[in-house]
Amino acid sequence: MEIKSIHEKYMKEAYKQALKAYALGEVPIGCVIVHEGKIIGRGYNRRNTDHCTLSHAEITAIRKASKVLGDWRLEECTLYVTLEPCQMCAGAIVQARIPEVVMASESPKSGCSGSILDILNNPEFNHQVAVTKGILAEECSALLKKFFTELRGRLKEEKKARSTS
Repeated sequence: MEIKSIHEKYMKEAYKQALKAYALGEVPIGCVIVHEGKIIGRGYNRRNTDHCTLSHAEITAIRKASKVLGDWRLEECTLYVTLEPCQMCAGAIVQARIPEVVMASESPKSGCSGSILDILNNPEFNHQVAVTKGILAEECSALLKKFFTELRGRLKEEKKARSTS
């Protein structure tokens, strides 16, 4: 199997995780971590559900993968995520020594794999991460756009309802 189709296979799994977040009314971001061809960590955004800033897809997946391997070092793993990691998640990826990140969409407002900062490839850190961008970007971006369009519509309706009561 060629590398692009392998990346697409696992990004589809990350997308499934993003759909779980979407179903909860959360920003639809999903993540999987792969080790030796097997998914060992899955996560999706649950910040509002858990009332916790740390409940990002990547953090959840890293926690689960570390538990499976019995080590905080995820040196032989690849992380797949539907949106470019934020500063917290990028820092956790570097700390976990994950060698490769495959992402779908870039995040111009909060991305730390080149959009705003490049934490994953900062030469000052003791670990840098290989990054592949754009895998299933259209599908993942479309889900995010749909979510935010629906959210703006709900907020507009709520504001309208408050002003008429």
